[in-house]
Amino acid sequence: MLDYVDGSSLAGPMRELFAVDVTAVEGRCAACGLTGPIAALHVYGHDHGPGLVGRCPGCDEIVLRLVRTPTDAWLDVRGAVSLRFSL
Repeated sequence: MLDYVDGSSLAGPMRELFAVDVTAVEGRCAACGLTGPIAALHVYGHDHGPGLVGRCPGCDEIVLRLVRTPTDAWLDVRGAVSLRFSL
């Protein structure tokens, strides 16, 4: 039998992570392995469109997508292997 708790147990630890300046978080590109701060990504869509796309400065692959509506926001980071938060 598996011993687990539900996902609400992540509320405290996740709140700690997402309360920081995310542009300072170090990400690793899933395509080329380049590691660097999110602030180093090349961001497109800032002047038009429904969202933003962050591309790796090393290989130009998409690392993240951020779309915001009046009621919701979607953050897609499937282009990153990991995000490292300094605590």
